[in-house]
Amino acid sequence: MTDIYILGGSQTDFARNWAREGKDIYDMFSESLQEAVANAAIEPGQIEVGHVGNFVGELFTGQGLLGGFFGQVYPELAALPTSRHEAACASGSIAIMSAMRDIEAGHYDVACALGLELMRNTDGKTGAEYLGAAAWKGHEATPEECDFPWPHMFDRLTEEYDHRYGINADHLNRIAEINFANGRLNPRAQTREWDFPEGAFTCDDTLNPVIEGRVRKQDCGQITDGAACVILASERAARQHADKLGLQLQDIPRIKGWGHRSAPILLSRKLELSADAPLVFPHAAQCLAEAAQRAGFAAVAELDGLETHDCFSMTEYMAIDHAGLTAPGESWKAVEEGRITLDGDFPINASGGLIGLGHPVGATGIRMVLDCARQVTGRAGPYQMPRAENMITFNVGGSTTTCASFVVGVGS
Repeated sequence: MTDIYILGGSQTDFARNWAREGKDIYDMFSESLQEAVANAAIEPGQIEVGHVGNFVGELFTGQGLLGGFFGQVYPELAALPTSRHEAACASGSIAIMSAMRDIEAGHYDVACALGLELMRNTDGKTGAEYLGAAAWKGHEATPEECDFPWPHMFDRLTEEYDHRYGINADHLNRIAEINFANGRLNPRAQTREWDFPEGAFTCDDTLNPVIEGRVRKQDCGQITDGAACVILASERAARQHADKLGLQLQDIPRIKGWGHRSAPILLSRKLELSADAPLVFPHAAQCLAEAAQRAGFAAVAELDGLETHDCFSMTEYMAIDHAGLTAPGESWKAVEEGRITLDGDFPINASGGLIGLGHPVGATGIRMVLDCARQVTGRAGPYQMPRAENMITFNVGGSTTTCASFVVGVGS
């Protein structure tokens, strides 16, 4: 594993509705790129290659080609080599991995990975239909089966857990409550000013109505406009950057490990393959374990915390046992013991996650890495964890069809 350094980055305010501001996806791209360049303290012309993570720009905005935006923002980047990457909700992570491969191959020393999605310019039902493109259209989550594809799909995961191990909705409600509470601390969170009445994190059908099956309103990640960007560098470029700014190389956060696994697109096929396995998604556990091991850790639990994909509270519940924090099917123990809270021994989603912070699909994987970089350098502000030297991400596309993970840390 060759360490990849994170010189800086940016995240837009996820509470913004860009269409209501009269702005489009280019405006979002431009703002994110310019803020990342300023944050990294580099000149635009130092960027040698650009990678964009985006899922369904064609559907929400009618815009598919995005790499040309780099040169539109900065004349210095008019001839920049660029590409766009799609892996549903893991699109941003794949953009980062592609940028890493460019650097590791020695082709370039400085790369930009920028993820974005503009999604709040449609009504909720239309947005849900567009996001259904991450399932196998016509084969699962059909209109005859459900009104909202992804709540339906993760309700099926809840049912699978209940069948295999048993599950208590109180633990899912608690995960949602923790992530909304963390989001209130995050100045960039979509829900930071939301208030909830007493009883909102229960199975009260009025205060927390059912969306599909067992999935309730508070279980759901947010439809969000937003972008996130990171400037990545080789050790050689990072060392030069540190010398220029009077920093120590070891103080610059870096990607120490990575994991990447995919699975058959149909959820039913995934469940068939794991029917006799201890875990529902063995490939997801492999992804997390490999990221930790590439970074020099024997297990995920040796790290200091996790930024995970909680498109639904059930997704985070799954991530807990797949990360090895508990035995299979016993994620509830980590919830009940308070391990995953901001002051617990293994905080999860200090940022608020997809539920509390927001989920602009193409940006999420990059935003996770950026938040981990902030945590390990003590720059997370109000949602700073008490201890954070090495963090791990877990980003999912589809029904864990694509899984991606990064370990971000400082020091040795």
